[in-house]
Amino acid sequence: MFTKKDRFLFYVHLQGDGTVLGRVIIAPPMWEEYENRFAAIKAECPSVVVRPLKHEKAKAGTTWRDRWGCLWKYNIDYLEGQVVKHPLKNWQDFAQFSAPEVETEQNWEEVKADTFQAKKKGEAAFGWVEHGFFYLKLTYLQGFENLMLDIAEGNAALDELIGLLTNYWMEVTRRWIDLDVDCISFGDDLGLQNSLPVSPSAWRTYIKPAYKKIFSLCRNNNVEVYLHTDGYILDIIPDLIQCGVTILNPQDLVNGLENLKKLTKGKIAIDLDIDRQKIIVFGTPDEIDSHIRTCITTLGSPTGGLSLVYGAYPGTPVQNIEAVIRAMEKYRTLWVKDKPKI
Repeated sequence: MFTKKDRFLFYVHLQGDGTVLGRVIIAPPMWEEYENRFAAIKAECPSVVVRPLKHEKAKAGTTWRDRWGCLWKYNIDYLEGQVVKHPLKNWQDFAQFSAPEVETEQNWEEVKADTFQAKKKGEAAFGWVEHGFFYLKLTYLQGFENLMLDIAEGNAALDELIGLLTNYWMEVTRRWIDLDVDCISFGDDLGLQNSLPVSPSAWRTYIKPAYKKIFSLCRNNNVEVYLHTDGYILDIIPDLIQCGVTILNPQDLVNGLENLKKLTKGKIAIDLDIDRQKIIVFGTPDEIDSHIRTCITTLGSPTGGLSLVYGAYPGTPVQNIEAVIRAMEKYRTLWVKDKPKI
């Protein structure tokens, strides 16, 4: 009998049965307001994971200084904040700057126990690093404009900072590998709405070598690499594959389904991030149903390699969220052999 870990690896390696798994993650304000409706839709669509977003420090009006010295301010409940004070806004402060202790990155004894329990139950064991671990971390530390200027001017100090970050995340990655995890999840929003924030050549100069080094450490130890990245990333998807990404979590409409098909289908697994800007917010349930079906027909296959994830936030009609869940349930077996096609 196949374990949950087996099924996960079949999905990653495009050796599955074509089933498209779906999950919907709901922001706490919406979950609290419509909890009964979400309970009902979960019962109606049991194959789709429906759960609230977990976020520990996102109450509007609060500030928080992270382990890197960045001061965060939160303006909207339960949504990502922004860095308002950058510890490396001035390069003269770099001489006194150091990365946090790897020991404080996780409660390593706790995640070791969690990993053991996952393996005991036949599940895939996951490690993770914080969202915004590299490119975004540079913007948090320096400020966006300062980083853009340093890239444009080829500032040698930036190379030193990149080296510091690379060494830190290499050590964190080693810690996860030593725990014998099956996959490590990385998150770094690399794109803007219609382009990269830097040229592809600049990205390959400053970011790709670090990605390659960190992700190769995973792949050389038979650990899968999951990368979440928002925004337009078409210009560097081949590079991400070269770096060792085995599961890519891109946005659908920003990149275009046909473009994603051309660059990724049959090459890596895709955990597709479903639109939160247009169709799901402003469309009808029928339009949402059609969009989910198109996502699956375009990127799915008889051997799997596709899953869908949708993040539901305030401002989205609850009936539209329900339509996403129903469509995920309805079309999940579209590619499965010997099953009736809808």
